[in-house]
Amino acid sequence: MQTQNQKQMNKKIKKSQILLLGSLLVFVGVGVLTFEYFVKMKNDVFTEMELKASANLVSAEEDDKDTTDVPIANNLPKDKKDKVAVVDYSKYLGVLEIPKIGLKRGFYNIDSRYNDIQYNVAMVKGSTLPDVKNGNLILMAHSGWAAISYFEYLYNLSLGDKAYVTYKGKKYTYKLVKVYDVVKNGKVKIVRSYDKTTLTLITCTRNNDKAQTVYILELV
Repeated sequence: MQTQNQKQMNKKIKKSQILLLGSLLVFVGVGVLTFEYFVKMKNDVFTEMELKASANLVSAEEDDKDTTDVPIANNLPKDKKDKVAVVDYSKYLGVLEIPKIGLKRGFYNIDSRYNDIQYNVAMVKGSTLPDVKNGNLILMAHSGWAAISYFEYLYNLSLGDKAYVTYKGKKYTYKLVKVYDVVKNGKVKIVRSYDKTTLTLITCTRNNDKAQTVYILELV
C-alpha cells in the first residue's frame, strides 16, 4: 500500500504533468493562430499587389473634381531591410533621386516587362516624360518594410523638398508642392495643374491600411 507521502508525491507529479500538457497545448494553439494570421496577411497583401496601370490617364485641374483613377501601391510586410540598388543608367529609362530620404532608383520604359511594381518603381501607363512641357510623370512603388518598398520613407518629405529625375542624360529638378491622402479603394485620384510640368509619386499611407498618399511635385 502507498504511504501518505507517496500519495502526495504522486498527486504532485500528476499535477505537474497536467500543467505541462496544458502549457504545451497553449503554445501549440498560439503558434497555429500566429501562422494562420501571417499566411492571411501575406495572401491579402499579394492579392492587392496585382495592380494594373490605367490605359487612359488624364490629370485634372486644381479645382476639377472629375479626375481619373489610377491603381496604386500597398504596404508590404517586413522581408529584409537591404534595399541597396546599383543604378545602371544604360539599363533604365530614367532614374528617380530623392536625397532627403536616400532614394536613388531607376525605372523602366512603360512597355518593359520590368516596369512592374512587384520589382521596381513603376511608371504608370499614360505618363509623360520630363521633357514634355506641362506633362505628368507618374511613378508608383510599395511602402512598408519589404525589399521592394522603395517609397517606404516618402512620408518624411515636407513641402519644398526636392526630387530629381535623370532622363536622356539631363537632370530635372522638382519641388514638392502638395501631399494629400485618399481613401484606399485600389485606385487614387490625381489632381494637378495643366500649366505645370509635374512629377507624381504614389504609395500607400504610412500606418493606415485604409488610405493612400499622393505627392505632387512641380518642375523647377
